[in-house]
Amino acid sequence: MTAEQQSSSPSGGRRPRRQRVVLSDRRRTRPVARTIVELEEQTSVGEVLVRYLVRAQMRSALLMTGLLVAGLFSLPLLFYALPSLGDVVIAGIRLPWLVLGVLPYPFMALIGFWYSRAAARHERDFLHMIER
Repeated sequence: MTAEQQSSSPSGGRRPRRQRVVLSDRRRTRPVARTIVELEEQTSVGEVLVRYLVRAQMRSALLMTGLLVAGLFSLPLLFYALPSLGDVVIAGIRLPWLVLGVLPYPFMALIGFWYSRAAARHERDFLHMIER
């Protein structure tokens, strides 16, 4: 038998050398652990970080609520200001009923989607601040 056959045969030869697999860098865990401890113990640094996150979330929520209220209240005001729009008929349905009955739902879904994306972005920024 040749050396090549011995190394490839299961009964004889050398075993393949084991390789170490590293899933994460150990040096990164110390600062993260220190920051997590600061958050858990509610130190001044942890309070500032959490306050930043809460303010960013509140700012987004108020902005989206303002857009929703402005958008929904502007539709009746539009029909009040321009009464001639109330006479328009589309597919047998008057325009005010169509706009007030259909348009708000996609608008609210868009606002909700936009808010969830903003909230995820704020949380991602918060985690990046912690990991530094």
